Amino acid sequence: MGRLIEWNLISLDGYFEGGSKWDLEWHNSVWDKELEKFSLDQLRSAGMLLFGRTTYEGMAAYWKNSVGDVAEFMNSLPKAVVSRTLRVADWNNTRILRGGTADEVTKLKNEIEKDILVFGSGALCATLIKASLFDELRIALAPTILGRGATLFGRDLPRQQLELLEARSLSSGLIILRYAQKP
Repeated sequence: MGRLIEWNLISLDGYFEGGSKWDLEWHNSVWDKELEKFSLDQLRSAGMLLFGRTTYEGMAAYWKNSVGDVAEFMNSLPKAVVSRTLRVADWNNTRILRGGTADEVTKLKNEIEKDILVFGSGALCATLIKASLFDELRIALAPTILGRGATLFGRDLPRQQLELLEARSLSSGLIILRYAQKP
């Protein structure tokens, strides 16, 4: 059975995207060889990438034309996008999930043997948190204050207590936090 893992960078004030759609330029302040190695290790453990529609469209537009080790994984790994409105998924190796999100993701977890990574996709992440489907939340806390933007999970989630699995600081000042739900 695959593990469902959420991965996102957030600013110190809690935003995963700046004041406008796809305002991710601030990621460059922490992207370095150390974070690239972590990202590659994470991608090596993945059997699938899972996205909401908005994140899928942005990621596909960026990665389809990118080169390098990370791009190679992003383009070759199987992908799924949760959407009732997307008609065509033209990024290599992508399928569209149109059914009930919790049911579809539960099926994926039973089907995929390796990790299923969810990048971005704030609304999808909130839905999966409410359904208690994540096996792990990986949050990279950047030493950046954006002042405004989009929060990762929104604000209407049930209270949940998490268990810290790891806190790893990188030389850029980024702190990678790994959490699991407490049993």
